[in-house]
Amino acid sequence: MNARMSDVARAAGVSVSTVSHVINGTRVVEPATVERVNEAILQTGYRHNRLASALARGVGTQSVGVALSAHSNPYLADLVMPIEAALTQHGSLMLLGETHEDAANEHRLINAFLDRRVDGLILAPTPSAGEQTLPILEKSGLPVVLIDRIIDPGRFDQVGSDNVEPMAGIVDHLAAHGHTRIALIAGMTGLSTSAERREGYLRGMRRNGLPTPPGLIVDGGSSGSEAGLAMERLWSRRSRPTAVIPANNYMTVGVLKWLRQAGLRVPRDVALAGFDDFEWSDLIDPPLTAVAQNWTTIGQRAIEMLTDRIAHPNRPFRTERIVASLMVRQSCGCPVDAGPASSAHQHGGS
Repeated sequence: MNARMSDVARAAGVSVSTVSHVINGTRVVEPATVERVNEAILQTGYRHNRLASALARGVGTQSVGVALSAHSNPYLADLVMPIEAALTQHGSLMLLGETHEDAANEHRLINAFLDRRVDGLILAPTPSAGEQTLPILEKSGLPVVLIDRIIDPGRFDQVGSDNVEPMAGIVDHLAAHGHTRIALIAGMTGLSTSAERREGYLRGMRRNGLPTPPGLIVDGGSSGSEAGLAMERLWSRRSRPTAVIPANNYMTVGVLKWLRQAGLRVPRDVALAGFDDFEWSDLIDPPLTAVAQNWTTIGQRAIEMLTDRIAHPNRPFRTERIVASLMVRQSCGCPVDAGPASSAHQHGGS
């Protein structure tokens, strides 16, 4: 059974309110008393509920809004579970909304959360969020953490993957296998993740001395069907790519479907390496080389940053990037004994 604040008060011989003041720093307490309380905390194994106390000092609805899109983030469960677990542990409710990458739906969700006076919000902004949603949130003063998609720093707390260097790392890996015509199937226009992965692709091509004619970058719209059409366009050209990088896992699935329908084999006919790992990537024949994002850590950091913002509303905004790793398998042409993984940050972070 977890120790309670009353157990600490009993062990220290003080009131529960005194223990609260010592933990939260809400009133000056005699040094000797502080020492007794700290000793009692160690003795009882009490763990302070930072989130609950932070929310208690806010509006007090004990709820947090979370607005994401399952369409562009197939790892919705991996992202949401640590958020929900933290809120449930501290007696708060998660209100989950699906934006469908639609500005009007996002606007409706945000207004609904504001009407319900949630204590904070975690948002993966849509491509056009800067036009309506973000100004509304800035004006509202609601504690907000942007997740996955990173905007200009200094406006909100934000946490997401490092997209640039891991994507450049894929190019490094393919170039090391002798590939010179490496194509990128890019994600939805307007998303920061799409722009950053394109930047990473170009960085990798430059540092490996490889040309990037316009025909090597095609729009896949972050969807499987559009990525299949993009792959068809790439393959219809006279100078076909020898390696292809879909910029998210929906597009990787679309590419794999098209290749199967076309009777082409990976990596015999074309090497393949994607951004976003799958739970079943090693079950594909051949197993898929892909960048794995750490969604659990991103979700955990989002709730920690939100808690800190609620407790300290005037501190400077922070942007955090979580390391992603390149999982090396056989779809890029590596031998079976090449090893399960290598770092996508072999040239340092961005």
